[in-house]
Amino acid sequence: MWFLVLAVCCLGYLFGSFPAGYFAGRIAGVDVRSVGSGNIGATNVLRVLGKPWGYTVFFVDAFKGFAAVRLAFFLAEHLSFTRPHAVYFAILAAVMCVVGHTFPIWLGFKGGKGVATSAGAIFGLMPLAAVIIFLVWVVVFEITRYVSVASLVAASALPATVALLIHWEMVDGVALLYFSTVLAILVVWRHRSNFSRLLKGTEQRFTRK
Repeated sequence: MWFLVLAVCCLGYLFGSFPAGYFAGRIAGVDVRSVGSGNIGATNVLRVLGKPWGYTVFFVDAFKGFAAVRLAFFLAEHLSFTRPHAVYFAILAAVMCVVGHTFPIWLGFKGGKGVATSAGAIFGLMPLAAVIIFLVWVVVFEITRYVSVASLVAASALPATVALLIHWEMVDGVALLYFSTVLAILVVWRHRSNFSRLLKGTEQRFTRK
């Protein structure tokens, strides 16, 4: 079992540490770490390189989380002694994938903020919760036009959403509540610089065309 734990951790981290935003910038002839907010996430890529690049990076970053979770499920469910605990292996893969995205070894542990990767991981674990949180993100973004505010609100809403789904017996396992709480804390913590800019009134907003 410990071999599978180690394998899931390594695979989750390696999936997450693939720097899609950095590679997109390099292909386009730009180092996204030196322009805009300096972040390799989809939001900065979108601002610097445009929608096609930004949306592509978002999809790849989200897919990393989804793929890590589903691979962990696959591995755990094909071993008789780990099958009853498959969800725990999937949660571990999800956490490590977000950690890998946030602290990629290839870029000196300076990565993105984990929103897209978290979204993909949540979709792999709890599709209904992912849809609800996505709708929360869209509504807040349409009202405020701040990606950071939408991400902070959506992350904060995640544990409450999972708790309600567990209460309504639409999601099984209190471990998912602990996972969602840890994920929310990590995403909020990674947005502390955005929070500071919001307080100063210097946070960049997406304007309507």
